[in-house]
Amino acid sequence: MNAIKRVTGLAAVAALGLMIGGALNALAPVALAQEGAGSKQPYTMPEYNSYQACATDKNPASQVKCFDDFFAKYPNSALLIYAYPIDYQAYSQLKNWQKVIEFADKLVGLGDKVGPNEKYGALYARAYAYNTLNSNDPALAKAEMDACAAGLALIPELKKPEQIDEKAFDQQKKQAGIYLNGTCAQAAMVQKDYANAVKYYKAVLELNPDEAITSYRLGLAYLAMTPPQTMDGFWAIARAITSKNATQQQVTQLKTYLRQRIVVYQGGTVCDNLTDAELNELLQLAASSPERPASYTLVTADQLTAARTGMTIASVISDLKAGGDKAKVTWLAACGLEFPEVPAKVIEVTPAATDSDPIDFKAAFVTSEEEFNAATTADMDVKVAGQPEAARVEKDSAFHFTATLVGYDPAPNFMIHWDKGKGKADDIPAEKAAAKKPVR
Repeated sequence: MNAIKRVTGLAAVAALGLMIGGALNALAPVALAQEGAGSKQPYTMPEYNSYQACATDKNPASQVKCFDDFFAKYPNSALLIYAYPIDYQAYSQLKNWQKVIEFADKLVGLGDKVGPNEKYGALYARAYAYNTLNSNDPALAKAEMDACAAGLALIPELKKPEQIDEKAFDQQKKQAGIYLNGTCAQAAMVQKDYANAVKYYKAVLELNPDEAITSYRLGLAYLAMTPPQTMDGFWAIARAITSKNATQQQVTQLKTYLRQRIVVYQGGTVCDNLTDAELNELLQLAASSPERPASYTLVTADQLTAARTGMTIASVISDLKAGGDKAKVTWLAACGLEFPEVPAKVIEVTPAATDSDPIDFKAAFVTSEEEFNAATTADMDVKVAGQPEAARVEKDSAFHFTATLVGYDPAPNFMIHWDKGKGKADDIPAEKAAAKKPVR
């Protein structure tokens, strides 16, 4: 699963570059010079020249050092609203993500002095830095969740840059929502705040319903809740498996993972084919609906344990013949179990074709002499292997066997299938002595 966990599923970086770049283009130094020419100049010319020297520096390393000196000399400068974005972008080029977060926060901290586009640009850069850090620090995650939530609140207020059309701008805002909701969800998971993680992952899927990795992570969030929301978790992971965007490797890994979780949830089901059937049914249903119907559930380990309490082969056959939900629970509980000395009347015997093949008994389950006398139709198919002497058992004989339940056919052609059978020695006729040759 490590390969899947490393995929972010938040491919909005390139789409949002134009929006952020457009916001920064509005901060061109020429505009500052014109503003400084007014009668109420908010900064001195030496201050402006110092800023300009830093802003035009093309080397990120020397640029951030230049701005460090500028911030130390002019801590309350009116030019901070222009200096901070350039500074955190330079730190981004240097891959110093902690500093990107620090100066993005400083810009946002200027409050109403900063417009929504510029503030959003800082919060986006902060989210990108946080995701790149890949930190498990809960305090850092809490700060990021607050920041990306603030960024989400700003999206409706963003002003369209002149260089893009309305349709492209709407698409960029959609990608912004995907990216920031995903970042909030990741930060919530680090804090083990699974309720908020579910909220933000679902918000991503509302914008991009066929996102496999987000569906998988939504499933993990459901499963990690207290108490676990197991059915919703399984459903979300099944949605990831059936997503058109999932790679074959992801499908294979996730199917194996989900199957294992189902087995654990049911206390270790014995028959693999039943687990496979449940998994296939879940995948078919989840592919057609993003939300799990309230009626969809899986039998729990506690239900199976209760069903096995006091279970006999007679009760199993009675429940299976009745059908419905009772039959489903009983079969999940009984399949793969070994039952001792099952009483039967032999209806037909098919000898083994080779020494390695089993002897095939068609038999009727009976519990009384009346049932034995009346039985004419088989309702059990028993494979007896490694006991060649069992071939001496004849039709219409009483026969007890110990075997493992492996399958059944429902009514109207009801039939229980047994494997690894072994007949009771007392029910097997003794081998007939060879006839003596007459004395000449």
